[in-house]
This record gives sequence, C-alpha cells and structure tokens, in this order.
Amino acid sequence: MRQEKLVAETVENLRSAMIAGDANMLNNIADKNLSYGHSNGYVEDKEEFIRKLVTGLSNFEKIDLSDQNIKIFGTTAVVRHKFFAQTNDSEKGVSFVNLSILLIFKKTAGTWKLIARQAVKQG
Repeated sequence: MRQEKLVAETVENLRSAMIAGDANMLNNIADKNLSYGHSNGYVEDKEEFIRKLVTGLSNFEKIDLSDQNIKIFGTTAVVRHKFFAQTNDSEKGVSFVNLSILLIFKKTAGTWKLIARQAVKQG
C-alpha cells in the first residue's frame, strides 16, 4: 500500500504542476523519454509537454481527478482516472475537457517518473 500512496502523491504533484505551469516540478516528474498522448491523437515528448504548459499554449485553470485506480507491478505503476478540467489556452480561450486518462510510471532511483500518458474523450 505504501507504493500506491507514493504514486498517488506523484499524480497529485503532476496535477498541481500542470495548473501552475511549474517547469521544475514537471521536469522532475516526467521521464526524459515521456510519451504524452492527447485525446485528439497528438503525441508530445517531454520537452513539448513542459513548454506548452509553461508558455500558456496549454493552460489549465482547474483540474479535478476522480475514480482513480492504481496498480503496481514491480517498478511499474499503472494509473487510471477521470480528468475534468477547465482550460484557458492562449490560442483557444476557455474550454472544458472531460477525459479518461491512463498514466504509466516507472520507479527510477526511488522516484516514480511518468513515462507515458494517454487520454481518451468521455462519451
């Protein structure tokens, strides 16, 4: 149960960092080989994921997570949750997203790092 709690804390830190656009925190959470998939099929690497959040191209004003499920397989953690957010992107303005998210973390040197994320739209 301890590892699940640490993964849940990492997910919360990711949520907070995405809202704040905190480059240092995002850099610490994301693995150097991050594959960050959006619900429209677009996939970003770590650099682009962080750049968009820091510059406001992707600007989350509020993120609520629910129905979170965490499974640990050795040094791999699989997280699923529902993701509801209010965004105010510099190019699109205010909008709302309602997604199902899959996150995959790997434990490296005692720290859980995000290696993959995939979003799908809720019906």
